Amino acid sequence: MNILHFYGDDCMIVVVSYDVRTSSPEGRTRLRRLAKTCQDYGQRVQLSVFEISLSSTDWVYVKDRILNEMNKNEDSVRFYYLGNNAKGHIEHIGKKPSIDYDGALIV
Repeated sequence: MNILHFYGDDCMIVVVSYDVRTSSPEGRTRLRRLAKTCQDYGQRVQLSVFEISLSSTDWVYVKDRILNEMNKNEDSVRFYYLGNNAKGHIEHIGKKPSIDYDGALIV
């Protein structure tokens, strides 16, 4: 199941950061799968940091997918819930532009 990014008044933004132990082939596989899961639903803002914008209902599904990709004994994942008015609380400086969640969606 793929969920399109949710835009609008009912969306929330969650910042997901992770640290995956990559000293084994299994760890490197987990890292790739966890990054792919985050890329399916959000935008990469740093190497291991994603912004994900969607409804709270869809977030339950996405969070479950993320948690299923990690090894809780070796990896860590942090979720920062910015809520539905997060746009005014995010400041970006640098060359990589971020997605305007309220702008036009081009597929």
